[in-house]
Parts: sequence; structure tokens; C-alpha cells
Amino acid sequence: MRVMPDRLKEITIEILKGLKASVEESVLVAESLVQADMRGIDTHGVNFLKLLADRVDVQMVNLPTHLKVIKEDVTTGLIDGGNGLGQVAAHRAMTMSIQKAQGCGVGCCLVRNTNNIGFLAFYTLMAAQKGMVGIIMTNAAPSMSPWGGAEAFLGTNPLSIAVPGGSEGSAIVLDMSSSLVARGKIRRAQRMKENIPLGWALDEAGVPTTDPVAALKGTLLPIGGPKGYGLALMIDILAGMLSGSKYGPEVKTFHQLEGPTGVGVCCIAIDIERFMDLHQFNRLRGSYIASIQRVRKAKDVSRIYLPGEIEFEKEKKSSKEGIKIDPGVAKDLNQLLEKVKSPLRLT
Repeated sequence: MRVMPDRLKEITIEILKGLKASVEESVLVAESLVQADMRGIDTHGVNFLKLLADRVDVQMVNLPTHLKVIKEDVTTGLIDGGNGLGQVAAHRAMTMSIQKAQGCGVGCCLVRNTNNIGFLAFYTLMAAQKGMVGIIMTNAAPSMSPWGGAEAFLGTNPLSIAVPGGSEGSAIVLDMSSSLVARGKIRRAQRMKENIPLGWALDEAGVPTTDPVAALKGTLLPIGGPKGYGLALMIDILAGMLSGSKYGPEVKTFHQLEGPTGVGVCCIAIDIERFMDLHQFNRLRGSYIASIQRVRKAKDVSRIYLPGEIEFEKEKKSSKEGIKIDPGVAKDLNQLLEKVKSPLRLT
């Protein structure tokens, strides 16, 4: 099934409002979820709504979201997410970081006591669109062991960095987990009853596995071995510990009803104009990219992509052709529409 983005946003907003989210936050979260699906990141798309509804039913998430600024000065801020929608808290933190960077050159805001924030490029692109560098990182529930271990201790703790694209192209945006693959890809393989490639994860005994069920009970492997482990650890400290949120094994998963997740977030915005004229930066960036694209290609490679370029092209295609929605997800959305007593249906 293919659904046009505006229609999917309408349905998503209807469900969120039915779950007692405010109109404003429903629109924001719908934008994030639908854009994720448009970019081919369906692990962070509208399938989130069923998980959210399950948590609302047992009062493990607070809607509407009430944010509280705990500390703030000219360059920094600390927000309590109120155990509400993570997208709302992260959006506020990046907005504040951008505003502070406009005044002081750099802004940094942390969030504690929130939930899954969706795909991270959503926030770093906010900064890039303002002519800034955007950086965001967040911690997650344990799913990856320290390097050399066989027990989940750290989350897949993702990081995103974006720089402006200028008039000649889209922003360059890195959005990656610190594990070899995001945990959502393992869950997707489980839903689709597919095996995973050897080397993605270990089972409970610490043995490499291709079974997604065994992988979810075991531990994912860090990207680059000890380097990914080190990256995940530092993100946990900056986003979790420093914000006053949960970290390490204390963070709970959004996918099981174990209690509030306690996710932490770290947002940074850097005003390029404080270091270099933005037009000059864009010219240098354009020349740099052109040089990359002229690099001699390896065998059977037809094109060298920039970080985020594949997702950007998928988004453009989805805007024209619609978003491919899994039948199981479509069924869940219709059940949620019925639950919130909406006349809308996805057909």
C-alpha cells in the first residue's frame, strides 16, 4: 500500500489527538514520523503510534507533554521532558540551541526525563536550515555490550550532525547509531520473519547469530568494534548522565511496558557566520563535494553518496509517489483510529 504524505500526516495527527496529545504537538510529531517513513527509515515512522498507545493505556507516558526549563543562561539550557513525547522535548531543545547560537555563536541544551525522539536528522536539519551546524545525540535502552562483553549494557545511542546545503544542494546530514545497525532493524527482521546478517549481533551466550529473536535477547555489536563502544559510552555520559537523566542499564525500552524510559538528549547548534562567511562556507563545501564525487570509484560502484543523500532522494520520491506502508502497520493504524473513535480509515 502507498499513502501520500499529507494523508498519512492527517491520520497520524488524528490518532495523536485521540491519545490526548495537544494539537500543536500532534502536528510536530506527525511531521517527524511521516518524514522518517518518507526517507525510508520505517523503524522510526508511524509504527511508533501503536507503541505510544500501549504506553498511554498503562499511564507510562504523560500526554499532553509538559516541558519545564530547569536551568538556562545565554548559551545553555536544561529541560525536563515530563515523561512526554520525546519529539516535543528534542524540538524545544534544538530550537533553544539555535536561538542561543544566533546570539552567542554556540548553543547547547540538554533534556532529561523524556522518551524516544524519533529519527535524529529531523532536529539537525533544523539547524542546517538556519545556516548552522546541528548536532544531537541521545541514549537508549541497553542493547549493546561494552567491547569484549556479552551482556547488553549500553544503548545503540545514536548521533546526528548536519551542515547547511546552500542553494546548490541538500544539507549533508550524518544520522547513525553507535551499533553496527540500529535495534529497529533487528525488530523489523523479527516482524518480517527474516534472518539478519552474521556479524550484526550475539545471542545470550555471546555467540554470533542470524536469528533476530536471539539477537534481541542477546546484544548488538558496536560499529567499528571498540570505537563504537567508546562513542556509545560518551553519548550516554553527555545525553544521559550530564542531563540528570537515566543512563546505562537504567534506561528502559519504549517497546516494552517496563516503566518510564528516562531518555536523555544533548543538542548543540553552531553559527557558521561566527567563523566564516556563510557564502564562503557554501562555496568551499560545494567544491569539496565535487572533489569527493570525482574520486575514482571501486569496482561495481556507479555513484558515491554523501551522508543523508540516499534518504533525501527517497523523501523526494515519496512526496511524488507516496509512502510504502507495511500491511501490518496499516492494520494497526486503522485499529488505533477505531480506538480513538475517528471516522478516518487508511484504505
